[in-house]
Amino acid sequence: MIPIILDLASLKAVYAGGLTPLAVVDEVIARRRASDDPAIFITETPDDDLRAAARELIARAPEPNSLPLWGVPFAVKDNIDVAGLPTTAACPAFAYDPTTDSTVVARLKAAGALVIGKTNLDQFATGLNGTRSPYGAPRSVFDKAYVSGGSSSGSAVTVASGLASFALGTDTAGSGRVPAAFNNLVGIKPTPGLVPNVGVVPACRSVDVVTVFAATVGDGVTIRKVMDGYDAGDPYSRKAIPATLPASGLRIGVLDGAEREFFGNSQVEALYDAAIERAKSLGATIVPFDYAPFRQAAELLYNGPWVAERLAAVKDFIGTNAGDFDPTVRTIIEGAKTYDAVAAFEGQYKLGALKQKTLVEWEKLDILMLPTSPTTYTVADMLADPIVRNGHFGRYTNFANLFGYAAIAIPAGFDSDDHLPAGVTLFGPSFSDDALAPFADAMHRALAAGMGKDKTAVIPETSRVAVADDGLVTIMVVGAHLTGMPLNHELTGPGGTLVKTCRTAGDYRLYVLPNTVPPKPGLIREPGFAGKGLEVEVWKVTPAVFGRFVQNIPAPLGIGKVTLDDGSQVSGFLCEPYAIEGAQEVTELGGWRAYIASRNKT
Repeated sequence: MIPIILDLASLKAVYAGGLTPLAVVDEVIARRRASDDPAIFITETPDDDLRAAARELIARAPEPNSLPLWGVPFAVKDNIDVAGLPTTAACPAFAYDPTTDSTVVARLKAAGALVIGKTNLDQFATGLNGTRSPYGAPRSVFDKAYVSGGSSSGSAVTVASGLASFALGTDTAGSGRVPAAFNNLVGIKPTPGLVPNVGVVPACRSVDVVTVFAATVGDGVTIRKVMDGYDAGDPYSRKAIPATLPASGLRIGVLDGAEREFFGNSQVEALYDAAIERAKSLGATIVPFDYAPFRQAAELLYNGPWVAERLAAVKDFIGTNAGDFDPTVRTIIEGAKTYDAVAAFEGQYKLGALKQKTLVEWEKLDILMLPTSPTTYTVADMLADPIVRNGHFGRYTNFANLFGYAAIAIPAGFDSDDHLPAGVTLFGPSFSDDALAPFADAMHRALAAGMGKDKTAVIPETSRVAVADDGLVTIMVVGAHLTGMPLNHELTGPGGTLVKTCRTAGDYRLYVLPNTVPPKPGLIREPGFAGKGLEVEVWKVTPAVFGRFVQNIPAPLGIGKVTLDDGSQVSGFLCEPYAIEGAQEVTELGGWRAYIASRNKT
C-alpha cells in the first residue's frame, strides 16, 4: 500500500485514486496506537466511532472529494466542544459533556472532516510551553527532551507526527503559533472575530482566537475559510471587511538591533536573519522598525489587567476547586485579584496610547516579520523556571490579538545541527488574512524546511496560494534590465515593480552574444546540464509594457517560458540556439551582473 500522507493535496489525490475514508481512519487508528508520545490526547475518538463517522460520510457524500474536506482527519484542542467527547480544558474536575459541537467543529464536520480526538493543552489555555497539564507534557517531535510549545501542545504534535491532516488550537498570547514553530508547522492565527468562539472555553474572551495547525499555508487557509463567518452567539464575532496588501514589493518590518532579544540563542537569530534575506530575494523591501510599543503592549497581557479576564472565565470554579488547578496556572490566574476596575480602564488607556505609537511604524510598513519564539527550552528547564521562561516564548507574540492583527507562522529551518526547528511569523492589519497568505506560502516554500516531522517534504504545487489577479503581467529579465543595469528604466519608468530576485533551474547556460554593442546575454536551456542556476529578476508590468517588450526584442532573442529554481515557470528572455556559436560562455559566473562586474575589473 502507498504510504498515506495527510496534507490536503496528497489526501485528495489518493481519494481520487480510489482510497476510502475508512482506509484512512484505519491508518490513523494504527498510528495513534504506535505513537511514542502518550501525552498527545486527552480523549481519543473511539475506534468504532471513528469508523462509523467515516461510513456516515460515505453515505452522505459518496463521491470522492465532493465536500471541501471530504474524509480529512483532524484533532481538536480540548477547550473546544465536540459533541460526544468530554471537554476538560486539561482539568479533570472541570470536565463536562457537550451535547452540541462548537461552531467551528460543526462547520468542519459539515465540510466532511472527521474528528480523531481531543488534544492536550496547558490547563485553561494558560501557557505557551505545554507542560502545565495533569495529562502529561507532549514533547517536540524532534527531541523528546524539549517542550512542544503550548498551550495548544497536543494539537501541534498530532499534525507534526502524522496523526492528523490538521488540528484546531486557540491563541490568546501565541498558543496557535509557538507550537507551530517548535514542530515545523504552519500556524494560522485569524484576525480576532473572524472565526467564531461559540463552544470554546475562554481564556481571555475579548482576544481569544481559534487557530489552525497545518502542513502548508494553503491547507491552513482552506480550513480557516471553512470556519470563517459571523456568529451572533459570539459577542466578539465580526463581519469581515477584507484588507488588501500590495501584490508585490511588500515593505516588511523587521527587528532592529535595539529590540533584538533571543535570550542567548544565536541559532534562532541566524535563522531569523536567513528568513530576512529570503524575503528580500522574493522582492520584499526590508524596513527596520521600532518594536518597543509592540513589546510594551505584549507585556500587558500577563502583567496587566487582562489577567483578570482569565479569572473571569473560571471565577466560580476556582472558588470551589482551587486545589484542582496546576500550581503555575493557579498562581497566574489568582494574580488577577490584585487588579480592580480602575486598573482595567488604565490598562485600556495604556494600550490605546501604545496603539497610536504603532500607527507611526505602520506608515512605513505593509507587514511585520518577527521570530515566532526567540528560543526554546527543555521540559526540565521549563519546569525549573516556569513563568520567566514561558514569558520568553511570548516576547514576539503577545501583542497580536490585543491589536487585532492577522498572523501566519511558518517554519524557518533548523539549527546548525539539523536538530531543532525555529519559525517566523508574518503579521498584517485586521482582516488581511487572505492578503497575507500568498507571501507566507512563498516564504514557506523558499525556506524549504519541510512539513512537520518530515524535514525533506516538498510542498505540493497544488496547494500553492495564488496572489489575487492584479491585471499585471510577470516577466523575467536576465541582462541589462536587471536592477542597476542600463535598461532597468524601461521597467521602472512605466511603473514596473520587482517581484523577486531568484535563480533559474540548474539546466540553463548563459552566453555573451558576439557582435552586440553593448553586449547582450543569451540564455539557453540545455536539458541534462547540471548547473547551479543563474541570477535573474522577476518583475510585474502592465500588459502594454509587456507588449512593447515583445515588439522591440531583436533577434536572436525572444520571450519564452523559463523554469525557476522553485519549479515555477515565468515568461522571460531566451535566445535561439544558433546564436551562441562562437559566443563566450559565462555560466560559471552565476549571472549577467557578475559578468559585467568581471569586465569592469579588467
